[in-house]
Amino acid sequence: MRRVAMCRLFGLSAAPRRVHATFWLLEAPDSLARQSRREPDGTGLGMFTTEGEPEVDKRPLAAYEDRAFAEEAKHCKSTTFIAHIRYASTGAVEPRNTHPFEQQGRLFAHNGVIGGLPVLEDELGDYRKLVAGDTDSERFFALITKHIDANGGAVGAGIAAAARWVADSLPVYALNLVLTTQTEMWALRYPDTHGLYVLERAAGGPHSDRYLDQASAAGRIRVRSGQLAETPAAVVASERMDEDAGWRELRPGELLHVDDALAVTRQLVVDHPPHHQLALLDAHAAASQA
Repeated sequence: MRRVAMCRLFGLSAAPRRVHATFWLLEAPDSLARQSRREPDGTGLGMFTTEGEPEVDKRPLAAYEDRAFAEEAKHCKSTTFIAHIRYASTGAVEPRNTHPFEQQGRLFAHNGVIGGLPVLEDELGDYRKLVAGDTDSERFFALITKHIDANGGAVGAGIAAAARWVADSLPVYALNLVLTTQTEMWALRYPDTHGLYVLERAAGGPHSDRYLDQASAAGRIRVRSGQLAETPAAVVASERMDEDAGWRELRPGELLHVDDALAVTRQLVVDHPPHHQLALLDAHAAASQA
């Protein structure tokens, strides 16, 4: 299988504590690195208020003003955070197609490509009304929401059931995802197309006295939190974001859950490859993953 690069996923939980964090979702515009790779199509950051309401700060990168917006430092406070850098595979470069998405008080971001969208829409039934945009990602989220409801509100069971249905029923390139509530976080890696990593970070990190300061190697997402010098956290990312030796790659098909007290559990929920693995993408989708 041909391995290619991808959108950037990031999730952070400091549950049960609310912490201040600063995010930068794009590097400075004069970076020489920009000359060697495709520019992203959108950036998004999600968090929760003290009342548990989701807040999303996102924008497509369709103009200079949008890029300037994405380069500004975002100062925020939450128990959980989710960030995403989009390289469009389906859907126009518009706000409604920019991650993260919100449904029933949950936030969601996805990295990958899913085919057979008419079949997926038929499977959604009434849950199609949750979809506002054109992306495969938002439709996958609606399927997860449908299965969460079918499992009595159990988020992990809903993610597992939706992922198994897609793996068995649709062409799949990747289903990597992060889903957050006010106090919990889930992450799925499937199949082995892209990596997904988790760090269970002790207060102060490996040296016991350092604030959090992490950045993706591609320079796309950077996050800093002074409070995490004294508070533990769990981080999920598309790549290792610092030199901490505690980073662990999720296995293909593995679902990670970080609960409201930072207890981390892992479960293999899809134990077989996709029935129809997308290996050679059309030019537009391939560009989104490269």
